[in-house]
Amino acid sequence: MPVEPTPVTPNLLRSWALPESGGSKYGRGQVLVVGGAAKTPGAAMLSATAALRVGGGRLTLAVARSVALHVAVALPESGVQPLDEDDDGHVAVGAVQALSDDLGSADAVLVGPGLDEPNGSRDLVAGLAGLVGEDAVVVLDAFALGVAADLRDELAPLRGRLVMTPNTGEAERLLEHEPTDDLSDAVEIAERFGAVVSLGGIVAAPDGRTWTKGTGAGGLGTSGSGDVLSGAITGLLARGADTAQATVWATQVHAAAGDRLTVQVGPTGYLASELLAEIPRVLVEFGA
Repeated sequence: MPVEPTPVTPNLLRSWALPESGGSKYGRGQVLVVGGAAKTPGAAMLSATAALRVGGGRLTLAVARSVALHVAVALPESGVQPLDEDDDGHVAVGAVQALSDDLGSADAVLVGPGLDEPNGSRDLVAGLAGLVGEDAVVVLDAFALGVAADLRDELAPLRGRLVMTPNTGEAERLLEHEPTDDLSDAVEIAERFGAVVSLGGIVAAPDGRTWTKGTGAGGLGTSGSGDVLSGAITGLLARGADTAQATVWATQVHAAAGDRLTVQVGPTGYLASELLAEIPRVLVEFGA
């Protein structure tokens, strides 16, 4: 049975200070977000913006070719890499080859937001370990988690520098059995993949440490909210936080941003995009 998780509080975060931000965009880390099929580019854009909001430096977004120009205009802070797609707008098998340079230079890579088809997603995830730099950290979210259970061998070289942010359904696929409770499930996934796992407010590291967020309400259960969380984790990783620190900080900041919107808007009905503007304010409150 896992040990009782450590509650995350503002004082805990202040005592676990994030690395100082660098003086340039390269000093604050290079972020690559891979996702955004033709029908769902917004998910990747939410993640990418969250990575910038927590202080990530240079941003590149890799999205389906048919929407790449639109994304570049809508998010002018980002470079955009078009990915080959099939006739239905899904990111195609083989698209990962266009990312070899971007994957090789990135400090933190997020794969998953806005992907919507298993074959192309599986090909992307399977090719990661052979293309990312030796010190790069990888975050898997959304559809990338749906295929990861079949790719344990391919992901094995990323043990110790991998983060996973499953919802309950994705956790069931990773576990390959019925979920039990968030704490036990997060610990099992962390051990299985050598990853830090954020699941339902629990964060588990593969060395057995666990934390539980100290805030957050039901309003976070809205479309795009998970994309904001995974992007925030990725941005903090790019800044130099380790996998556990980045995930604990981002999980708590994400929840606290939701609390702020609960007061301003109501307990439900605020949008995931509205979380983005609150993130830098919460970071200041926590001493970052």
